[in-house]
Amino acid sequence: QVQLVESGGGWVQAGGSLRLSCAASGRTFSTYVMGWFRQAPGKEREFVAAISLSGCTTYYSASVKGRFTNSRDNTKNTVYLQMNSLKPEDTAVYYCAADISVVVISRERDYDYWGQGTQVTVSS
Repeated sequence: QVQLVESGGGWVQAGGSLRLSCAASGRTFSTYVMGWFRQAPGKEREFVAAISLSGCTTYYSASVKGRFTNSRDNTKNTVYLQMNSLKPEDTAVYYCAADISVVVISRERDYDYWGQGTQVTVSS
C-alpha cells in the first residue's frame, strides 16, 4: 500500500509556471506507475500525465503535451509535474495516483491509490 501527498499548487497568472510534487510513502515506490489527473469545477476528472516505473517513458494528454513535464525521483519517493505556459483552462484540482499494474495509462479506474489533491488556479 502507498500513501500519496501532493503539494505545490497555488495561484498563478496565465503564462506562468508551477511545479507540483507528489510524495509517496513506503519502500516500493519504484514499482508503481504514477499518474496525474485533474478535475475542474463541474467537470469529470481527466487524465493529465503518467510516468513509467523507471521514469524513462512519459505520457501526456493532448491538452498539456509540450507544456507539462512529468518526472520522478525514485530515491526520494517523489513524482513531479512541471507545468509551464499555464492557461486559465488548466485551473483544477490536481491529483496524483499510483498503481503497480496499469493496463490503460489514462484510465482513472486503473489506479488504486490517490492523493488528496492540490488546487491550481490560473487567472487570465
